[in-house]
Amino acid sequence: MHVAIIGAGYAGMAAAAELAARGVRVSVFEASRTLGGRARRVEAHGHPLDNGQHILVGAYAELLRLMRLVGADPQALLERLPLSLLYPGRMALRAPRLPAPLHLAAALFAAKGLSFGARLAAVGFMRAMRQADFRLARDISFDALMARHGQHDTAIRYLWAPLCVSALNTPPSEASAQVFLNVLRDSLAARREASDLLLARTDFSALFPEPAERFLLARGGELLRGSAIRSIRRDPYGYRLEGDPDRRNYSHVIAAVAPYHLTRLAAGLPRLEPLFEDLAGFAYEPILTAYFGYPQPVTLPAPMVGVGGTAHFLFQRGAAIVSAVVSARGPQLELPREELLARIQAEIAAVAGPSPAPAWTQVIVEKRATFACRPGLRRPAAETPLANFFIAGDYVASDYPATLEAAVRSGVACARLVR
Repeated sequence: MHVAIIGAGYAGMAAAAELAARGVRVSVFEASRTLGGRARRVEAHGHPLDNGQHILVGAYAELLRLMRLVGADPQALLERLPLSLLYPGRMALRAPRLPAPLHLAAALFAAKGLSFGARLAAVGFMRAMRQADFRLARDISFDALMARHGQHDTAIRYLWAPLCVSALNTPPSEASAQVFLNVLRDSLAARREASDLLLARTDFSALFPEPAERFLLARGGELLRGSAIRSIRRDPYGYRLEGDPDRRNYSHVIAAVAPYHLTRLAAGLPRLEPLFEDLAGFAYEPILTAYFGYPQPVTLPAPMVGVGGTAHFLFQRGAAIVSAVVSARGPQLELPREELLARIQAEIAAVAGPSPAPAWTQVIVEKRATFACRPGLRRPAAETPLANFFIAGDYVASDYPATLEAAVRSGVACARLVR
């Protein structure tokens, strides 16, 4: 048995780690020199940044398990904070260290900036969803869900919508209410630790993919960086990869690439028309991350601060670096670069106090960062109609939107399908 994995992002490296732990021979091919896919390190201005700011939560059980498996200690690499949503001067919600579900009820009742009626409606919404087991008879949009359950505008603007946009990366008017409820079920409505925020102390290549590479190599596997696979062919002896320098045959292939690359990669394989039809129905959403490096320390009031203006969230990235995130498409992405940076800089100053002009800035836009998570979207399964050919990625069918947890779960699922 020899398994080829195409793509060394979180999905591909999750599959590689699972297979290597079972003693299966694995070869991973990665077109880039940097591991992580759409969650990878970017060197800029002498600092290890990321191509996008990702938020992890305590509900990411598989990612945390895999980190421990490959020797990446979550306690050392992740800062764990109780659930907190802070919009300075407008809204503040913090979950106390109480057992679930008391922690969430207490957080909602004590939230500052929400009227008593808004807090009562928010608690009632969570109670109603729990009674319905967080299931809808028919999927609708996030906006329709909020209207159906009488949520107040302030609660939507500073609580529910930020959770929706940051998790689904889709405008609320189009976002799947069912997937949003899946996220609530496994985070806010689960055990208290599941709602914790986990902020990376390192870049996202070093967080999991690079430790997974070391784990793989120590068990006899291989990872070929800078090796772009152009297509996959099948013959009586297994699978061949155009771009494999050794021109070997593989018993199994896991394609852990973005969905918009998969159609070209697998075009020469038979029986995959249903898969290609599913992928043709996908649309994509961007994520913009702007970094500001200051000549002296700039301190936000919390490690993660809501803005709700040009930027959606601000993050403290070291004493003198602040990152700003704009999720999904919107008018901000149409702004000229200098105007965008000036607006976000003003938002940083509004919450951190007067600060000098940044010494450097870096704007990174992932135009197809995630699929648009809309109601009724048909997502393909990891197992395809073609024997021993599997797909992995955050877009593969699951309860979750396009998150790192969805990515690693798909990789684990593929590894378990390899027999």
